[in-house]
Amino acid sequence: MNIFLDAHQDLAYNMLALGRDYRRSAFETRQREIDKPFMAWTDDALIGWPEYMQARVALVFSTLFAAPARSIAPEMRDSQIYDTPQEAHQLYKQQLMAYHRLSDESPDQFRLIRTQTELTQHLEKWANLDPSQTPQLPVGLIGLMEGAEGILSLDELPEWWELGIRIIGPAWRSNRYTGGSQEPGPLTQDGKALVDAMAEHGFVLDISHMDEEAALQAIDRYEGTIIASHANLAHLVEGYQGNRLLSMQQLDALLERDAIIGVVPCNNFLRRGWKETGGKASVSLRLAAEQIDAICQRAGNSKHVGLGTDFDGGIGLQSVPAEIDTIADLPKINTFLEEMGYTASQIEDINYRNFLNMIQSVLPA
Repeated sequence: MNIFLDAHQDLAYNMLALGRDYRRSAFETRQREIDKPFMAWTDDALIGWPEYMQARVALVFSTLFAAPARSIAPEMRDSQIYDTPQEAHQLYKQQLMAYHRLSDESPDQFRLIRTQTELTQHLEKWANLDPSQTPQLPVGLIGLMEGAEGILSLDELPEWWELGIRIIGPAWRSNRYTGGSQEPGPLTQDGKALVDAMAEHGFVLDISHMDEEAALQAIDRYEGTIIASHANLAHLVEGYQGNRLLSMQQLDALLERDAIIGVVPCNNFLRRGWKETGGKASVSLRLAAEQIDAICQRAGNSKHVGLGTDFDGGIGLQSVPAEIDTIADLPKINTFLEEMGYTASQIEDINYRNFLNMIQSVLPA
């Protein structure tokens, strides 16, 4: 199939915090947000259903995401900011219900997928597409919880599963479970209990945003399937300092566990200081292809990498490589992969097959 699977998009956050309607085109969203005061701090939209169709994005790991108030300046706070785990819990539930409503109200454009049967039926619609025509098909949404702060008790896990969450990333910033981005720390006792319970219930563990110490502990401990939905390699970003990108030790640990890493075509994850040295025009999508290639070279094959764009997750038009105007331009990465010698089959691994095989293996019948 000539499709894409995007392993990370914060759709519900944007729907509820910014009022974005992803049934519209990205260009219509941009027009609606011109001169909107609240949009002064965020980038222009990259995503809309028409652009999904142009790129043939058939599946998205769609997140529940809310930010702790301590990490957001007062003037930038919105409706999806929380002070307590109880507030996080309520926001996650609201976002998950937003996906259910979108799926129920617009099944020809978006469809929540929870089982292998639903996935098979969805993919049958995308099979054997006419390459000369733009499809008019639903985008499949598979639930990913980014940051486990809203899990108040491990007894809740069956309910989150029933509602459609299949992947949990314990961290965004740090919380009572783990150290996270910009806030280092190990896996706590509560965190160890969480990952053990996640494995028992069949969730996928997403180590993106976990501090390196915590991530390595979790990779070693976790008995289930592991991914990094959106995380580039730190050593390819000259001068990078921080704990958000992956070290080679983390990469090797992930590869040893047969994990898949979603490369992020975001300028902040590709070249340090890009804003001050040429801006968007100075960053090529080739750098994302080089991230993919580095993972493939380390793994010795094309089976452990995909794409996790994080588009519209605080990342919009102004913060992505020069070749990208909307997600419709995502297939341009294939040109760089072809130039690097990747075959059509290997490119299909990267575009969708690796993450698809992974999620098929964990969905219930």
